[in-house]
Amino acid sequence: MNDAIPDQSSDEAARDGLWLRLIYIVSAILAAAVAFLILGPRPEGLHGRLDVSALPTVNAALNGTATLLLLTGFVLIKRGHVEAHRKAMLAAFGVSAAFLVSYVVYHWFKAGPKAYAGDHRGLYLTILLSHIVLAAVVLPLQLITLYRGWRMQRAKHRRVARWTFPIWLYVSVTGVVIYAMLYR
Repeated sequence: MNDAIPDQSSDEAARDGLWLRLIYIVSAILAAAVAFLILGPRPEGLHGRLDVSALPTVNAALNGTATLLLLTGFVLIKRGHVEAHRKAMLAAFGVSAAFLVSYVVYHWFKAGPKAYAGDHRGLYLTILLSHIVLAAVVLPLQLITLYRGWRMQRAKHRRVARWTFPIWLYVSVTGVVIYAMLYR
């Protein structure tokens, strides 16, 4: 009779394994697609076809909004407001996804990266490089953290959120800093 009852932990482990593989695959595909769309060849005639001049400001606003939502979510969970925390974090993820779309559109329709013209080139390049590397790292962490939270795997969620939160926050804040260094 016990053979007829499926092993819940084995089923959950199999489901987790499937979702984690999908998260890694989707993250790798998205990172490669973003790199190609930004750095790869563009069809002739795209530059200037769409006015994207406002998008850096939009992107900075989206990063700033993500920062505020992340901090709000952090405060909410520390106060024990799980459902409000969940909503804030889903909103932060949505804003970050909107940023990614806007960022890709901007870089697709403009000629090339804006050159830094300030007096702190070393600082700028350090922030930019760390931002780019951590932006690539944070996507799978975000997805895993959201998955663990959605499945109410609280211990596993907390373990990965301890890494995801500071990296995501850093990427959001440095996105605004990079904007300020380039456009202000």
